[in-house]
Amino acid sequence: MKTSKNTVLITGGTTGIGLALAEAFLAADNNVIVCARTEATIKSAKEKFPKLNAIKCDVAKENQREALYTWAMGEFPDINILVNNAGIQKRIDFKNGVSDLLKARGAEGQDEIDVNLKATVYLTALFVPDLMKKKEAAIINVSSGLGFIPIARMPIYCATKAAIHSLSLSLRHQLKDTSVKVFELIPPTVDTNLDKGARAASAYKDRGIPPAEVAVAMMKSLGEDEYEITMGQSANLKKGALTNFDEIFARMNH
Repeated sequence: MKTSKNTVLITGGTTGIGLALAEAFLAADNNVIVCARTEATIKSAKEKFPKLNAIKCDVAKENQREALYTWAMGEFPDINILVNNAGIQKRIDFKNGVSDLLKARGAEGQDEIDVNLKATVYLTALFVPDLMKKKEAAIINVSSGLGFIPIARMPIYCATKAAIHSLSLSLRHQLKDTSVKVFELIPPTVDTNLDKGARAASAYKDRGIPPAEVAVAMMKSLGEDEYEITMGQSANLKKGALTNFDEIFARMNH
């Protein structure tokens, strides 16, 4: 797949991995559109990268997903790459029942299933018919090494990422006779704000790799049509899930 002269839409594209991907695509001479839930992160991203196109959107909400699709295809009909990146991560203990689920949603009511999985499913369904009309197109779904071997204290996050992996496999098969290629970006722990709270609570010292490393790996694999993109720890988890699941799971959840 060509890595330049594309028009790219990235959800959750104003911080962390999403912003690193946006920077990499911009550097490779692509037109990049990002969306995010807050004006503050949009403003910050635009100040850093003035060429970014940005819109406020909460992809967990059906009406905002549909509005994003309508706006994006109206303003940027050449969109040929969709990056489903938006995600959140919560600690949930099912021993505490429903109350822990509600507490994890917080004041803004952010639900991991809605943000991490449902948004990817519905945005994909919205954009695929248009992507199929392009000479060359791609969907890039951001999953996680934890979709292969989970950390039990973040059960829903890990489950949604496992679902993203399964969804990517099915999409790739369904779209194999079209112009749309399906990539799965499988990061390890990355130094972003996604789970810093959980790491701090656990006194976990590994901050993870820089987001820029994820972007470099993604651009290389995109150009080489490597559809499952792993790096470092995530490559080990993907392989270990097939060869040594029980031991690795026990070690990760000790």
